[in-house]
Amino acid sequence: MMPLSTSTDPAAPTLWTEFLGFLAKAGWNALTVAGIIVGALIITWILRIVIHRVVNRIVSGAKSKANVDDTQALERSPLASVRLVQRTRTLGSILQNIVGVTVAIVAILLIINVLAPTALGSLTLLTAAIGAGLGFGAQNIVKDVLNGIFIVAEDQVGIGDVVDLGLASGIVEYVSVRVTHVRDVNGTLWYVRNGEITRIGNLSQGWSRVIIDLSIPVDADIDEVEKILLDTARALAKDAKWRTRILEQPEVWGLESISGDALVIRLVMKTRANAKDDVARELRMRVKKALDEAGITLPALNTIMPTGIEGAQRVRGANPPKTKPTPVAPPPAASRPVWKPKRTSKTAPETGDEPEATP
Repeated sequence: MMPLSTSTDPAAPTLWTEFLGFLAKAGWNALTVAGIIVGALIITWILRIVIHRVVNRIVSGAKSKANVDDTQALERSPLASVRLVQRTRTLGSILQNIVGVTVAIVAILLIINVLAPTALGSLTLLTAAIGAGLGFGAQNIVKDVLNGIFIVAEDQVGIGDVVDLGLASGIVEYVSVRVTHVRDVNGTLWYVRNGEITRIGNLSQGWSRVIIDLSIPVDADIDEVEKILLDTARALAKDAKWRTRILEQPEVWGLESISGDALVIRLVMKTRANAKDDVARELRMRVKKALDEAGITLPALNTIMPTGIEGAQRVRGANPPKTKPTPVAPPPAASRPVWKPKRTSKTAPETGDEPEATP
């Protein structure tokens, strides 16, 4: 900025000229800084609206093609566009974050250039020196960002998927360019750096397989048990409520293991990814009833506590089934207030019969 004159004479014309020039330059700089801030906010707002509209247009197009109203119903459509919807929304949130950071950095550099034009060159040299010193430390950040972009672009993970990342397993709640948020079966929220992810097991893409290992007594008739299991599973596959969730006919893979206490027979059924838990629960219930009707008693087994991915393999882990409400018995009829019609001569029927009051 223009320095004031060293002259202290208030009557000197050069002093007032320099003072007015200083005020004008300071006011112009303040207006320029305010304009840069307002412009940055407007640009960020416009870009966010554009990204939001593009995401909504892609999502709406996928839903209209599938002729559904909600995203969850896309899993039941032959187009299987739910992956496109999840990836689009994830990329939209990442692009909004990138836009905000980029515009903020550019605005700060412009403000520095307005307030101190000569400091920007020194700042550039200082930034280069600091960047060279911190280059080795920033390698992890660059690795996280690049890996996160590829994870989202290649549709490896989407919000709402059940995944096993090696470091953590559970429901994906948020995906950014650097960190992925995973909620495990116990409710713990894990922040996993994308650069540390070397493998991803996604349980929510495409299709799933229900696997039921049934233990039966060693003296049971294996052929009879297999027939009961297969008939029960086929009946479930033909049910109007469940046939849309089952992709292929069930199969009995036979005897899996033999021990002194029990025999293990495996029953499998291929289902849609989001319907695995519901189909498995219904199939277990029907198998139990069928075995009880056949008089086959299941042997006692040790309690098994699932850990790791075994405890998080529920596709509906983020939305567990709700407990049925406890039925409330209605009050007895005697305690209910009963409306009694008013007995008048005008409303009485011609036959002379009067309405009887309900006791």
